[in-house]
Amino acid sequence: MPLMIRSASLNDVPALLALEQGAATAAHWTQEQYLARVDSGIVLIAEEGIRKISGFVCARIIAGDCELENIVVDENFRRRGIGAALLKELLGNSERNSGSTVWLEVRESNKAARRLYEKQGFRESGRRLRYYKNPEEDAILYDHRPLK
Repeated sequence: MPLMIRSASLNDVPALLALEQGAATAAHWTQEQYLARVDSGIVLIAEEGIRKISGFVCARIIAGDCELENIVVDENFRRRGIGAALLKELLGNSERNSGSTVWLEVRESNKAARRLYEKQGFRESGRRLRYYKNPEEDAILYDHRPLK
């Protein structure tokens, strides 16, 4: 079945919560946070088939740049290019709308996510010492600058 990427609606929020709760490395948000992001940010959904959400990405625009806040792919659908497709769509959206830099932070130990970001052209740009808690860990900063 072909993969479709679309913008999320408020009706998708329960499915986003359920998907995120099954992903140990995801940022864990409240329903209110997802509702706010769908309403005023960027939330893209990957679907296979009729309303089968296999992944999503959340971002927001800050001072003209785009912060990637959360990306989740259902564990049963990993290693199929869904994360890459979501990132490509986010990057394209960002370049078309504002030409902005996309940036993010990720746990140093999250090697799979770091490989995904690097394959999509993100470059390591810094580090926040002891940024994460439980367990305490550094955040690695990445950015993706548009081609000029």
